[in-house]
Amino acid sequence: MIAKSSKNILWFKEISYQDLPLVGGKNASLGEMYNHLRSKGINIPNGFATTSRAYFSFIEEAGLGKEMKRLFQQLEVKNINNLQKTGRAIRELILRAPFPKSLEEEIREAYHRLSREYQEEATDVAVRSSATAEDLPKFSFAGQQESYLNIKGDKELQRTMKKCFASLFTDRVIAYREEGGFSHLKIALSIGINKMVRSDLGAAGVMFTLDTESGFPNVVLINSAFGLGEFLVKGRVTPDEYLVFKPGLKKGYPAIIKKKRGDQKEKLVYGKSGVKKANLLKKEMGRFSLSDEEILTLAKWIIILACGAIGILKISSGPRTGKRINFSLSSPVQKRCMEEERKLPPIRNIDCNQRRRPF
Repeated sequence: MIAKSSKNILWFKEISYQDLPLVGGKNASLGEMYNHLRSKGINIPNGFATTSRAYFSFIEEAGLGKEMKRLFQQLEVKNINNLQKTGRAIRELILRAPFPKSLEEEIREAYHRLSREYQEEATDVAVRSSATAEDLPKFSFAGQQESYLNIKGDKELQRTMKKCFASLFTDRVIAYREEGGFSHLKIALSIGINKMVRSDLGAAGVMFTLDTESGFPNVVLINSAFGLGEFLVKGRVTPDEYLVFKPGLKKGYPAIIKKKRGDQKEKLVYGKSGVKKANLLKKEMGRFSLSDEEILTLAKWIIILACGAIGILKISSGPRTGKRINFSLSSPVQKRCMEEERKLPPIRNIDCNQRRRPF
């Protein structure tokens, strides 16, 4: 059996949080969710991740290391012009460099396999950066590298992956690493490639295990908006807000205690390639982005996650936010939402003291 550290690509089913040095925090979490939540009736789209080995192989075989080292030796991070010139030169090096033939073929084969799984010739994927230095105790690189949505086809995928690699050397990220004393040439980037959820046909959002304003722990807070989730995350829209009372939900009641409509006039949707901005559809204007059934199902899911999976997942948390989990619902998925709910264990029977082992 080939050791994980010797592989360029790992499928989600192969990844655990112990693989953080190989695939970074984001992809390690995706692997954990894929492996532990599907059995709970929560659908996690499949995918794969390139490893830190793949990144270093690309840099070495493309002959970039020596020139990158020379450029960093001339870096004056407090000189804005010098910082911008250095970052631009390194990004251009990466974008112009070809993938090693063997790595290019591995990526192509993995993408074709994923496409076949979803019975498509060239399936639409999200391409997400996951730095191997993300989410360290004193420094967080999360969100500093680029991610891309609705990518299709071999050539477009590989072009996008190089954009992700190049985003490891934006001016902002270079300056942040200098501040933290990190070596620019020792941090790698993993890339997660997974099947897209068509939330541009439905809704996306984020949910919390408590009220983030008061810290009250007996509610689930859900924020949602129509379309892909990027507009909500970046504050481009004011999301709908829902509160669900946990004790009532656990007793089987439809315990939605608050619904507040947000302010949204536009959403992010699929373009021919990538994504584009669009106005809300007429039928979406003046209505909530989630139905009551979807609100209750999501609330049950986050309780299941918090009780049964938080010990193994790297999920955002804090004293005033509790556990935070992003979600996406496509239109077909919304129609099947209640069918999936019936597969879940009864909410009242979940024992939050029976946690999985922490890593």
